[in-house]
Amino acid sequence: MKMIVLSGGTGTPKLISGLKQIDEDFNIIVNTGEDYWISGNLISPDIDSVIYTLAGIIDKERWWGIKDDTFVTHEEISRMAYNAKVKGEWMQIGDLDRATHIFRSDLIRENKNKTEATLILAKYFGIKQKVLPMCNEDINTIIKTGEGEMHFQEFWVYRRGEPLVEDVYFRNIEKAKITKEIDRLLKEEDTVLIGPSNPISSILPILSVENFRERLKDKYVISISPIIGEKPISGPAASFMQVKGLEVSSNGVAEFYKDILDVFVVDYRDNMIDKKKIKDIDLYATDILIENDEKSKKLAQFIRNLL
Repeated sequence: MKMIVLSGGTGTPKLISGLKQIDEDFNIIVNTGEDYWISGNLISPDIDSVIYTLAGIIDKERWWGIKDDTFVTHEEISRMAYNAKVKGEWMQIGDLDRATHIFRSDLIRENKNKTEATLILAKYFGIKQKVLPMCNEDINTIIKTGEGEMHFQEFWVYRRGEPLVEDVYFRNIEKAKITKEIDRLLKEEDTVLIGPSNPISSILPILSVENFRERLKDKYVISISPIIGEKPISGPAASFMQVKGLEVSSNGVAEFYKDILDVFVVDYRDNMIDKKKIKDIDLYATDILIENDEKSKKLAQFIRNLL
């Protein structure tokens, strides 16, 4: 059965790695709210993590960048910035990874849109699946903190997630339109898998594009929780969910998706599950902690068996 996967940049690529091992018949719509221009080039971290995962070249120690990459250019830029006493390139960028950013940026400067640029890159890396950005417009995930507003990348990478979060919003989201490629997928496919990504910063931007969320109400939607107990598996989901008034647990995730969700998969060790709070949703428990390729494959097979 074909399906559409909604992805952020860490949790879902781990699952995609397993899906690819058992069946290549799926396509991915990816968050672009965390895209960021740095050192003259557009970095699209979630898209690149998905592409590198499907190409089998992602650095699985960090789940970003390319395995065995070097950082010669980044280190030289950092030395220059240190000597000049300027901010410099605070995001660590590998040399091979930078080539992707440069090529993408050149395509955009030549008036390709984000979808066209992404499809060209995916073809170069030999990927069979469609990897589609959530929209072609520039959307920025902005974190409101006690120290002012800042882009997600500045908050999470440069400031290491330390400022106190007051709110999260998506700048220019009202301008975002569903692309013709995504419109076609939504018309063709009936099954949608929301991966174990941050519900607020990774999935909500996708759901907020035009009438995307409304269109999922007619789909068979499966979600995998990114939380075990009260602790997110990775990333800043806890503080982001709190400022949106959600319980930091799988219960909170289910509540967030309840208007579109049919099946919810949680971890078998999760003792926070309250079935009274997860009404009218089929609930399944398994091992959702993806620590290696074998666990990724087992979880992917579990999802396939549900279908």
